[in-house]
Amino acid sequence: MDQIKIGKFIAECRKKNNLTQMQLAEKLNITDRAISKWENGKAMPDSSIMLDLCNELKISVNELLSGEVLEMNNYNEKLEKNLIDMVKQKEQSDKKMLRLEIVIGYISSITFLILIFVASYIEMQNWIRILLISFGIFTFAIGMYNCIKIEQTAGYYECAKCHHKYIPTYSNVLWAMHINRTRYMKCPKCNQRSWQKKVISKS
Repeated sequence: MDQIKIGKFIAECRKKNNLTQMQLAEKLNITDRAISKWENGKAMPDSSIMLDLCNELKISVNELLSGEVLEMNNYNEKLEKNLIDMVKQKEQSDKKMLRLEIVIGYISSITFLILIFVASYIEMQNWIRILLISFGIFTFAIGMYNCIKIEQTAGYYECAKCHHKYIPTYSNVLWAMHINRTRYMKCPKCNQRSWQKKVISKS
């Protein structure tokens, strides 16, 4: 999808409906800065407010993602292209998130080990030692929570039995036995347990 083209189309539709950036922002309960970013092609509207935005601009979601008013003869063709583009964008975003998971994991683990080492081997008052250990445990716990959250939502898990691809609950990912990103979980489709691999694409 062409963000610049979409941004110009949003601005054009906004003006056509006699709305300022501020007025449109108020209707959507967001800031006018967000509208400005869309219209300059620096960001895309969030999926949670896309329908409301289209209602205010009197266009369809397909037209919004195409960046133009569509005729019926090429509507379905554009719809298919937009759906494919959205899937590709999700896959790219998921890959970035999984790389970020590794960074967060390393940083939180190293911070935890350094703080525990310092608290264990360097002379200091007991209250400082307790504070360092507590902060180390807190940092590690927050880091691991975010790592598991990213792993849960980015991409899919594929059942080794029926090859169904799905997003499990946070609880299922947290408590499952695992080797790296392969986890032993129950498939919601075939109800069988297997070692399920993390995959990016659902196709």
